[in-house]
Amino acid sequence: MCHQCNYEELLTHADLKATDKRLRILEVIGNNSFPLSVKDIVNTLERSSRINRVTVYRILDLLVDHGVVERISTGGRAFYYGLAPNTHHRPHPHFYCMKCGQMDCLSPESLTVDMETLIKTFPGSIEKVEVRVDGICKNCGKNQ
Repeated sequence: MCHQCNYEELLTHADLKATDKRLRILEVIGNNSFPLSVKDIVNTLERSSRINRVTVYRILDLLVDHGVVERISTGGRAFYYGLAPNTHHRPHPHFYCMKCGQMDCLSPESLTVDMETLIKTFPGSIEKVEVRVDGICKNCGKNQ
């Protein structure tokens, strides 16, 4: 949960207008300690008022394109969404449970990528590095 981020300021720095729906989506994402699916975001938003699922997808695409939110792959067709790295959020790896589908944030120190070596050895231009560890979470492991 982020008490440090000013969502209106994040949008302004990304040259985006701070509309009510954009702010609501950022609050839902920022108020969770783990990345969320679109279904999770829509369900949370609809507790207070109706919102069109297509509108949520469009806003998420816009926020991802402007670097405010990051889209995290599950390895399939689904994605999860979390706040993009910023002053208050260091880049970090994620853990994806292949049984229940839960995505969790791991500490930035738990798994690191030596960017200098990667840049030196990779012949192209690197835009983003996404590190995801797949496995079975503790809760699903207990139920086996």
